[in-house]
Amino acid sequence: MNAIVREIYGSPDVLDLEAVAMPKPGPRDVLVRVRAASVNAADWHQLRGTPLPFRLVAGLRRPRFRIIGCDMAGRVEAVGAAVTRFRVGDDVFGELSRCGFGAFAEYAVAPETALWPKPTSLSFDEAAAIPTAGCTALQGLRRGGIRSGQRVLVHGASGGVGTFAVQLAKAFGAHVTAVCSARNVELVRSLGADHVLDYTRDDFAATGQRYDLILAANGNRSIRDYRRALAPDGAYVTTGGSNRQLAEALVFGPMLSRGQQKLGNLLVRPSQADLQFLAEAGVAGTVRPVIDQRFPLSEVPAAVRYVEDGRAQGKVVITL
Repeated sequence: MNAIVREIYGSPDVLDLEAVAMPKPGPRDVLVRVRAASVNAADWHQLRGTPLPFRLVAGLRRPRFRIIGCDMAGRVEAVGAAVTRFRVGDDVFGELSRCGFGAFAEYAVAPETALWPKPTSLSFDEAAAIPTAGCTALQGLRRGGIRSGQRVLVHGASGGVGTFAVQLAKAFGAHVTAVCSARNVELVRSLGADHVLDYTRDDFAATGQRYDLILAANGNRSIRDYRRALAPDGAYVTTGGSNRQLAEALVFGPMLSRGQQKLGNLLVRPSQADLQFLAEAGVAGTVRPVIDQRFPLSEVPAAVRYVEDGRAQGKVVITL
């Protein structure tokens, strides 16, 4: 089979399309013929081996996983003897970060617990766009205690996580303010945001508005800026952004959490329950994946570079 492989850490230039051996499913594994995959920030972090603590899991000097890629959708080609949920021919989607990655390939192996049936009303491209970004947005909002009637700020609202977060927050009944660049204002408004701030002109921390929940999906603002915009009993959750933003939330979040205020970050753990929730939301039309561009498997390096440069509106999909 063909796959995108790398032997060392580095830029997208270290990625090559090569013929590799077909993976073999274990007793509880499913072999999937990949029809679509999607690119996440985690892919270029894994590609470059940054931030450095990431290498404690991915390999200190050389990457442990040759084939990267977290999210995929496809058709079941074979199942292990102990698999009970899926059969050959079923359409599935899922997230592979906890089972060796490998989505940027013609075939991938995953335990059945990492997959969920793909709804017939969702295309393979749409299903592949959901797992990491959708679960991150959903878990981030839940960690922040999302409730109907709250005022929610989504910072980085036009990216993969942000586009899901805006739609999910609205589905939970929140009043949503979204922060993005000028070119993305209309896109974010079309997703249901009640108010949109262009960060090149409007400073959310200086408006005087206080939010019950702030979800930072991207950005490079200090944790003190977010805290100034937080209600006395509000919650701030960061799921992405600059290394500084993530580090501040990890190190200073617990120290700055005073009274009812809670500040911290989220390490997403995709689950079948969340995949089911997002699939049902997609079928109901509550949430729709926003797909910016599609690239063939041979152009994964260009797709990863496009996402790393911060140009993507929503998700970037790899089609096979």
